[in-house]
Amino acid sequence: MKYYAGLDISMEATSICIVDADGTVVREGTVDSTPETIIAFLKNGEVTLDRIGLEACPLSEWIFDGLAEQGCPVVCLETRHLKALLKSGINKTDRDDARGIAQVVRVNLFKPVHVKTRIARRYRALLSARRLVVAEVCRMENHLRGTLKAFGLKVGSTTRRTFDGRVRGLVIGEPGLELVADVLLDVRRWLLARLDDLDRRVLRIVRNDPVCRRLMTAPGIGPVTALTYRTAMDAPARFMKSRTVGAYFGLTPRRYQSGEIDHSGRISKVGDGTVRAALYEAATVLLRRNTRPSALKSWGLAIYKRRGRRKSVVAVVRKLAVILHRLWTGNETFRWSAA
Repeated sequence: MKYYAGLDISMEATSICIVDADGTVVREGTVDSTPETIIAFLKNGEVTLDRIGLEACPLSEWIFDGLAEQGCPVVCLETRHLKALLKSGINKTDRDDARGIAQVVRVNLFKPVHVKTRIARRYRALLSARRLVVAEVCRMENHLRGTLKAFGLKVGSTTRRTFDGRVRGLVIGEPGLELVADVLLDVRRWLLARLDDLDRRVLRIVRNDPVCRRLMTAPGIGPVTALTYRTAMDAPARFMKSRTVGAYFGLTPRRYQSGEIDHSGRISKVGDGTVRAALYEAATVLLRRNTRPSALKSWGLAIYKRRGRRKSVVAVVRKLAVILHRLWTGNETFRWSAA
């Protein structure tokens, strides 16, 4: 007989439920949220598990890796789909959730989630840290601009290099403002130095990665965008067709159809937001700044004339996502002219 297990993971404890092919609870309990204790519980019996299900959460990648390394048939379940299946219960407890997950994997009524490789997660952590530092630098600059504006001191248009000197020149002779500016500018200078360290790390990774170098042959794609796309895609072979990548990143319109009503809305935005933001910037560069002609740019400008700027940029973003997947899977470089 086949047996199935459901794991409801929290920070400190994990509820486990094992059911047989008929849905009868065979064994259940609570253990610490570590791969070792979970494996010990699952293997402390005479049953052979056919499938183990766990919900996507902050600890799921770590626990998934630990179970997979031991040969356990583990799958990660999509959170929103699983929530819709479990919300019919009257009470919500960790024990009931573990039972529900076990029943879901038993009847095969779930959507699996791709768990990224460790190298992809490391690159993703690097990019997340870089985004955080960039956001903090921008927030600090905006705070200084707003503070000085209240005293009639306008910073005006500056660059990253000239901002420091411009602010220090404005606060000369203002004792209170001079102290505030010195402190914030010193912190900003330190953050910019750390940002340079992160950028150098990104460049080293991209320089030694053939996939990123191939993606950067497309117009508008720089090192950060290439690495962002690479970490989000991780395993391109899981997409049988490149054109489905647009929907994966939330770049296809929503559709509502019921009876006589049938209309399409804006893009769904259900995928990775960092990839959409990076590709949106790349598409903007392609349409506005890139001077080298290409079939992709001509196609985007034609949409711009018919539908406007916003829709043309989103269309180019979706097409870029598809093209990058094709470049990766086909070991090709970007063709600037149409075949």
